[in-house]
Amino acid sequence: MHTTDDLKESAPRALARVWSSRDVLEGGGIDLQPHANRLAFADPEFLLRTENRGIRFQLELAKPDLDLAAAGVESTIVVYGSARFLAPDVAQRQLAAARTIGDAAGIARAERAAAGARYYVAAREFARCVARYSKQQEPAARFYICTGGGPGIMAAANRGAHDEGMPSVGLNITLPHEQGGNPWITPELSFKFHYFALRKMHFLMRAKALVAFPGGLGTLDELFEVLTLVQTRKVQPVPVVLYGRDYWSHVLPLEYLVEVGTIDAEDLELYHVVDTVDDAWQVIQDFYALPPARTEALADEG
Repeated sequence: MHTTDDLKESAPRALARVWSSRDVLEGGGIDLQPHANRLAFADPEFLLRTENRGIRFQLELAKPDLDLAAAGVESTIVVYGSARFLAPDVAQRQLAAARTIGDAAGIARAERAAAGARYYVAAREFARCVARYSKQQEPAARFYICTGGGPGIMAAANRGAHDEGMPSVGLNITLPHEQGGNPWITPELSFKFHYFALRKMHFLMRAKALVAFPGGLGTLDELFEVLTLVQTRKVQPVPVVLYGRDYWSHVLPLEYLVEVGTIDAEDLELYHVVDTVDDAWQVIQDFYALPPARTEALADEG
């Protein structure tokens, strides 16, 4: 006799066997063509039809949602930033190699990377701060670091949580140049998306704060979407922290928008610009009236 639990487990196993059989055929060099008699949920040609885009939206919404809920991840602090910043030890090795070769352009790139490594250190240290605080809380009161799952600042933040033994989330995206999840994400919380829109939705569904380190177009896209949603009250207000005053003063002189009347002066209060990890964490502490937390500087071992 089958128990209720047996029946609950048998369906997922049966579905897995269907997909496994399909993968075996493909791996054996058998090119699977559209087939009317194939089960709909195991028919990639059917699922990838333009008419089924809405179904794919639903799947990308549901899969991370269910897995994060099962893991007890209810509140996240999202960390944005460039994928190009390197850990200090990696940056120094590249600089040494460039100097050995004597390539002027390579040396200039490596020097920029070495200078930018301070942001990697800061993102890692910030995530450690969040993780240290969260380890002392009941599970429902914890903050989990969430990133885009890639290298650079994203890897640094996931790494900081990993340093402290706390789980962290990675929301990766398929790109023309394949980007795998960084090794510091908790494996069962490492997700991959096709649609930017669904990925950005998941960034915000559980976000209790967002911290943006220097980054490029992707970082700016994510940041402006958050600011717009908060400004228009489509989401609940959350602290938005920009790390690196010199960088953001050049990239986002939004005071000019106030001068020409395209935003209100009060919109400048939607975000906070800081230069230290302590100040970044303090913004979040003040917003939620959290108890004090102590940060400890990381050694520059990378």
